[in-house]
Amino acid sequence: MLLQSLFAWALTLGSCVAQNSTNGTWPIHNNGLTTQVEWDHYSMIVNGQRFFLWSGELHYWRLPVPELWVDVLQKIKAAGFNTFAIYTHWYFHNPNPETLDFENAAHDFTKIFDLAKELGMYVVFRPGPYVNAESNAGAFPLWLTTGAYGALRNNDTRYTEAWTPFWEKVASIVAPYQLTNGGNVLTYQIENELGSQWRGTPSKKIPNLSSVQYMEALEASARAQGITIPFQANDPNLNSDSWSKDFYDGYGSVDIYGMDSYPACWTCNLTECDSTNGAYKPFNVIDYYDHFEAISPTQPSFLPEFQGGSFNPWGGPEGGCPENSPPDFANLFYRNNVGQRVTAMSLYMLYGGTNWGWLAAPVVATSYDYSSPISENRMINDKYAETKLFGQFLRVAKDLTKTDRIGTNQTASTNPNIVYSELRNPDTNGAFYVTIHQESTVGTREEFYIHANTSKGEFTIPQKAAPIVLDGFQSKIIVTDFSFGSHSLLYSTAEVLSHSFVDEQDILALWMPTGEAGEFVITGAKSGKVSSCGGCSSVGFYPQGDDLLVTISQSKGISILTFDDGLRVLVMDRSYAYEFWVPVLTADPFSPANETVFVHGPNLVRSVAYSSDGTTLELTGDNNGTSTQIEVFPPKAVSKVTWNGQSITTSKTDYGSLIGSLTGPTLDSLTLPEISGWKSNDSLPERLSTYDDSWWVAADHMNTSNPTKPETLPVLYIDDYGYHVGNHLWRGRFEGSASGVYLSVTGGRAFGYSAWLNGDFIGSYLGAAYPDTGELTLSFSNVTVN
Repeated sequence: MLLQSLFAWALTLGSCVAQNSTNGTWPIHNNGLTTQVEWDHYSMIVNGQRFFLWSGELHYWRLPVPELWVDVLQKIKAAGFNTFAIYTHWYFHNPNPETLDFENAAHDFTKIFDLAKELGMYVVFRPGPYVNAESNAGAFPLWLTTGAYGALRNNDTRYTEAWTPFWEKVASIVAPYQLTNGGNVLTYQIENELGSQWRGTPSKKIPNLSSVQYMEALEASARAQGITIPFQANDPNLNSDSWSKDFYDGYGSVDIYGMDSYPACWTCNLTECDSTNGAYKPFNVIDYYDHFEAISPTQPSFLPEFQGGSFNPWGGPEGGCPENSPPDFANLFYRNNVGQRVTAMSLYMLYGGTNWGWLAAPVVATSYDYSSPISENRMINDKYAETKLFGQFLRVAKDLTKTDRIGTNQTASTNPNIVYSELRNPDTNGAFYVTIHQESTVGTREEFYIHANTSKGEFTIPQKAAPIVLDGFQSKIIVTDFSFGSHSLLYSTAEVLSHSFVDEQDILALWMPTGEAGEFVITGAKSGKVSSCGGCSSVGFYPQGDDLLVTISQSKGISILTFDDGLRVLVMDRSYAYEFWVPVLTADPFSPANETVFVHGPNLVRSVAYSSDGTTLELTGDNNGTSTQIEVFPPKAVSKVTWNGQSITTSKTDYGSLIGSLTGPTLDSLTLPEISGWKSNDSLPERLSTYDDSWWVAADHMNTSNPTKPETLPVLYIDDYGYHVGNHLWRGRFEGSASGVYLSVTGGRAFGYSAWLNGDFIGSYLGAAYPDTGELTLSFSNVTVN
């Protein structure tokens, strides 16, 4: 059977490759249940449109206040994301075998689906059952971990009976919110980081039936509950080669293969990642192209988890380690992934949140900030702003959803220290040159030119402006034959930021690092002028046949160039681009350009709408507490602007924008009430010899299902008595004389304990990051032994 299946797969793959090499096509797949979500070698295809899945992770159970979810999701949408990903948490919903809670407060996560629909984002749903997520036991309920249910994450019937009620309930809740039922849930992940499809070397394809049957059971159960959208997987690394139908069509393989990657380490303790990534080198990019070509060649290259930050380990540096994944990390690594032909990527984490209650694994602290683009306190930061530049570009770079890589990712520029990947759309000829230092760990300032192939021939660009610059740990995506609306850039060495279509006219936004020069060619334009110079210099307009070449240097500020055919081009430096927003008027996750408005100035723009008569632009958002200039680019019919419901005074510019001023929020004086009548109570009466413990459970078991047997009896494993989380208390008695006690207590990593004798404190074990057992010999010399 195995040989027959392998032979059939070899024929299929051979046919696919031959087809690709002869006529440039790849097979379009679906799961046989819906054509609303399809995929091929290039990208996902959603409702017939190619789709670059740009997502970020958040966990509702780490922000267990449903009223706050909209705040985070609005910030995700504002940064250009079209999707977000969420894990469920088995223990959060199933704290004991008798309780399944999907109704109370944050346990009802369906509101997050409603918000996705309202805001216009798709959802990658990741229900586990195991999720890791630096959650205690990987989100397994601790009643599952006693040994009574076997080794877990396998085909053991005891484990199957345990996960079935939770798994079926989750699937039945999600089913009505799928894209196929009018909702926005796009894909459904089966398990997480379970790289165990094969026994031994994956290339031998010897199935690990315990894992295979487990995956097949999860998939069948979800389908039985009405899940019809594609299944996805998240392989833990480049080596396990698990669950791709291209690698082997069977043995539990899912519809869409994915793999996670944390090139700068998932934790601030960098040595933990050596076995996966090798010795840590800052800004060391990883090659994914060859892996995806080998393991999933007829599927989009998908990273369901790509590093958005890293967690702060137990005892780690206060405030985490944002220096390991700063804004430069977002700039370099996310663009490099594009150069690797990745067209589906989700940041882990985009918003980390807080480990409330007993949800944290011992390896992390209460904070799960994760050095994310959105901080634990829900504030946005420079990494968020840098990520936004990338997300806004992806939204308008439609040709990027179907590209072939020409050559390698080491194509040389005119400077041997700078190389690039050339990606080209076979249908439109639009191309993307993803530039990077030849050694990504080197952040030197380098000037260079590239040899660009365009629809009008080959050019060494820039032709007239100063050279392109990479200064520090940076990457730039240089576009050629870039279509936007009715216009096209023959090329641009300034990076594309966004495109809007207003009053049947295109508006293009470009950006560059402060003080650098850029050059672009507008096809079909005859002449142009500077309508507003905010920090511009060396501006030149040079007719080239039917086109117009433009040069510009941009210091801090924003400049407006207008052209003879009505085109407006906004050119800004990085600092102004950080304050540039493109809110969307529709709930369409594709965010079409004719449903967007350009806004510059505020700290955040949450939403945009027009009044019923079309004369007022209604914006909501945040500003930074001081007076802030705001500039908007609405249709000509708009004469008024409101901000959070309040009208603002504006003036109209010669180039069609409206400029006004936002005042900072005012805070009236606060008078704190007098707080008196404090009461206190002993929080640990159980330590006293007079405490009545007659109603307590007696710890008298003489055997246990735990595979690690205790050294002494009776069994004192707390799980054996039905207690699994929280602070645990034991009370014991002894007869006769004693001068001290030896304690060996196992509580997992980073645990601690304290001991009392007849109400008197005798000592504590304070814990450490890795030991799971604490041993102490405590003296009775300073206490009374009754």
